[in-house]
Amino acid sequence: MTAPLAPLLEQLKALAAQPLSQASAPPKDLYVLPEIHDLEQQRIFARSWLCAGRADELPSPGDYMSFELGPQPVIIIRGATGEIHARANVCRHRMMRLVEGRGSARKFTCPYHAWTYDIAGRLVAAPHMGRTDCFARDDLALATVRCEVFQGWIYVTLAPDIPPVATQLADLTPLTDRYKQQDYVTIFREEHVWDTNWKCLTENFMESYHLPVAHRSTVGAHYSVEENTFDERGSFAGFTCQFFTKSDGAPVGRAHQDNTSLEGVWRYTSVMPTVFPSHMYVLAPDHLWYLSLQPDGPARTRILYGAAIAPEKLAGETDRDGYLAATKAFLDKVQVEDRHVVEGIFNGAASPLGVPGPLSWLERGNHEFAQYLARHLCDR
Repeated sequence: MTAPLAPLLEQLKALAAQPLSQASAPPKDLYVLPEIHDLEQQRIFARSWLCAGRADELPSPGDYMSFELGPQPVIIIRGATGEIHARANVCRHRMMRLVEGRGSARKFTCPYHAWTYDIAGRLVAAPHMGRTDCFARDDLALATVRCEVFQGWIYVTLAPDIPPVATQLADLTPLTDRYKQQDYVTIFREEHVWDTNWKCLTENFMESYHLPVAHRSTVGAHYSVEENTFDERGSFAGFTCQFFTKSDGAPVGRAHQDNTSLEGVWRYTSVMPTVFPSHMYVLAPDHLWYLSLQPDGPARTRILYGAAIAPEKLAGETDRDGYLAATKAFLDKVQVEDRHVVEGIFNGAASPLGVPGPLSWLERGNHEFAQYLARHLCDR
């Protein structure tokens, strides 16, 4: 740790130790200093599971998609026997990137010298290598990247020794299991870059205080502040989570009549987990939408943004194309509203007179996020 960071991290540690009723937002330098970004890369992102999308995006053997896991390009592949696995998207010859985007293939051929790998990552062809004594085909498979599927989500990491996803999120399982989110059907996946610090966006997603104001014409229109409740396990669970209900007449957020897995209040209750450090989603009885974030320096955030629909809801739509277009337009409008505020927050944090203020009880998740950051950035 560099000396100038020590006072800032002491502030963060002291803030995390406060009860919510005495807590403020974190010090503004936590969002803007390049040294904090570097520390987060070392102690958080290099040591965490990151969400790369949804398993149903790869329905058949040979289906693949590329993903940027920090500085490491990755290929995520549906294998021949149906499993999902990940390999480094880097040729073992001269380290050329093998593929871009997504598709379906029986093999991956390097566009530089045509070294070719099967969908299990084994090297199967390497032209003109017969005169090279040190060439050993069996030793030149694509490097393995840890990859696990949890409730339909694909997670990847370069950390060899962190616990499995299901172990880390064991306390989240009973909160989300009833929705059967692994069966939801993905309708889109996009990548964006916003001019803000990743923590501004994470904190914005995990609090509902802003919904009746910033989202009054979209997701805040049928939201009751007083009915918002929280999971009380705390930040040591590896996530923070809250619940909110949708009133009669809400256009989204209520179970379809053919849903047989949800009963009582759960038919109109949504769960909103933030899986630390940066995977967050709204899981409703009829749909889900999500963000998965990675910092691109202190002032830019790379965003994976997508949505999925409960299968019975999708099957019950007579105008499927119209419904999907309207759903995406609605969620896109929410993103526009959020981008305005999170880029504004970052600009405020970078300003000379920006000062963090006290938190509301509705910002409980934000305080738990500060506790998570303190555990990983301080005293290590």
